Amino acid sequence: MVQRGRGYRSDWERQLVAQQRQEEAARRVADRQAREQAKLAKEHHVVNQRRSEKTKTAAVVAQIAVLDDVLPSALRQRPFSVNQLEAVVSQPAFYPGRLGVSAIAPSWLSYAPVEPGGFSRLFGGMSRYQRKLATARVLWQAAKARYDQSEAIRLRELAAARAEHIRKVAKAQTEAAAYNADLAIRRAAFSAGDAEAMDWFVGQILDASQYPYGFPKQHQVAYRPENRDVVVEFELPGQQLIPAVCEYRYIKTRDAIDPVARPNGEVKRRYAHLIACVALRTLYEIFAATPPEVVEAVVFNGRVSTIDRATGKKARPHLISVEAERLAFTDLVLAEVDPAACLKHLNALVSPNPFDMEAVEPFIDFDLKRFRFVDDLDAIADLDSRRNLLKLTPTEFEHLVKDLFVAMGAEAWRTVPSKDGGVDAVAASKNLFFGGVCLIQAKRWTGVVGLEAVHALTGVMADHNATTGVLVATSWFGRASEQFAQRNRITLINGAELKHLIKEHLGRDVIPGTSPPRRLRASDNIQSGKVGPAAS
Repeated sequence: MVQRGRGYRSDWERQLVAQQRQEEAARRVADRQAREQAKLAKEHHVVNQRRSEKTKTAAVVAQIAVLDDVLPSALRQRPFSVNQLEAVVSQPAFYPGRLGVSAIAPSWLSYAPVEPGGFSRLFGGMSRYQRKLATARVLWQAAKARYDQSEAIRLRELAAARAEHIRKVAKAQTEAAAYNADLAIRRAAFSAGDAEAMDWFVGQILDASQYPYGFPKQHQVAYRPENRDVVVEFELPGQQLIPAVCEYRYIKTRDAIDPVARPNGEVKRRYAHLIACVALRTLYEIFAATPPEVVEAVVFNGRVSTIDRATGKKARPHLISVEAERLAFTDLVLAEVDPAACLKHLNALVSPNPFDMEAVEPFIDFDLKRFRFVDDLDAIADLDSRRNLLKLTPTEFEHLVKDLFVAMGAEAWRTVPSKDGGVDAVAASKNLFFGGVCLIQAKRWTGVVGLEAVHALTGVMADHNATTGVLVATSWFGRASEQFAQRNRITLINGAELKHLIKEHLGRDVIPGTSPPRRLRASDNIQSGKVGPAAS
């Protein structure tokens, strides 16, 4: 009995051990499978992280490529033409939709009863047939009446829809014809050098220029017919367009994708390169689209909206100012130039540290140069109640200029002798134009103020150790005078600007007394039309 008992327990124990072994083997298989799955999942995660690393880096590289293509992309495009603005009205086909589909007319065959056969006729079939035939005819006639009524409504609606389509097409054609007629007038006007038409046309050129996402689209335009040049005040992109990250790297030990900062020096170089490309692109687009006989030069002033780090206030410093002559600019091979070197070749004023928003003084202050001479001023001067500056005596003109500059912030005023007999004075102010001691000279002329007059002012400045100079004229200046003045700390104020300043600071409305020729070819070697002995 004991042996049988032991044998029984031994069999049970063996079964238990075998079961435990099977369970242990199953657990080992499950653990191995779990480890393999975890390993595969980890490897898959690493692959995804590597892919994400490459994707993020590729996005940054693509963004840089887009910025590098700002100038080349414009060179690949066809120059802007006013023809691109023409309205074209197509002749759309008339699609009536459901109104063009007629419903199926009711068929008598679907209503007519079956005529009875021979035996049915003998046993009253014909009378029943006649009753059914009469009923069917009534039903068919009612259905046909409903169909005719519905079809008449459809045809009326179809005719109305067709008439509306014709009306809309005719209206669109009329509006397009009127728009194109106005466009033709504008085309003729800017081809003739009309200032307002040129402002509009150059604005259209700049509006049509497609920049990458994030670029500002603000600009102002002023055409000066007396100099045949276009002054453009252009909003430059901010520094944030240069990616601060140059690539991304996956750090496996931390399972993190870290950005790699772009070197500060490279960010500054790229930003300077970008704004140089914007300046050259704008010059190219304007020269390529405007008539040579109307636009001989373009002045580009590039400024950026930012926050002054010293004051925390909003600021818009000029970072680039360049005055380019058409002949010199069109001689460039823009596809091969280094933008910064090209601007230097064009004698541009470029901020030495554009990234730090270090400003430059523009060649031409847009806020002044947008004030133009009024056509036919001489013809209306005698009929106008406003004072004509050319009819003032030298003493009256001197006092008027003195009053103006005192109102503009001159803290001291002293008239000094001048060899050329002009109205000369010395003014001192911390805020007057460029600050410090400023020598002022005024010219009551009716013709272009030539380069010799600006040269003479520099000599007087040297004699009196003046920091800056201002040359005020009742007429206008040539481009060579403006360029020389910019290089020699001289501010030029022409007749239209003088009129504006007197109105703004003294509250008086005056007439400069002269207007430039419609098609003057500026030559700074000619001084024509001085006002006899009264000229100053």
